[in-house]
Amino acid sequence: MAWQRTNPDGTRFALLEGVRDQPGVAFTYASFIPAGVWDAAHSHKATARVFVARGTLRLGYGDRLDKSAALHHPAGSILLVPAGARHFDGATEDTIIIGTAIGPWSTDYVDKAAPASAGTPQQQPPGTPK
Repeated sequence: MAWQRTNPDGTRFALLEGVRDQPGVAFTYASFIPAGVWDAAHSHKATARVFVARGTLRLGYGDRLDKSAALHHPAGSILLVPAGARHFDGATEDTIIIGTAIGPWSTDYVDKAAPASAGTPQQQPPGTPK
């Protein structure tokens, strides 16, 4: 898999097919989340359908990161994260997810000053060195 971006926290992103920034165009992506990495509360403008390919995705809903409220979604799980839903995610073991959505895609963090993780290509999350 051709990972397109590596963040300082070790998260990686790969666009598998499609175009993320074109309205109405479907795309499929992969994200690698290293053990111990969490992404601050955020939302997306499009609904994401996510398959956990490896590891366990931790996912919770709300305006702030609360690891104790995150549910465990082991490999083989299929999730739907609705457009506009404020959520946070992370992993306690190396995890790979495969997702699909309809563009345009963006990640909007609830707390603009919070450390963020994966974000989206062409859109650096807060605190990410350029």
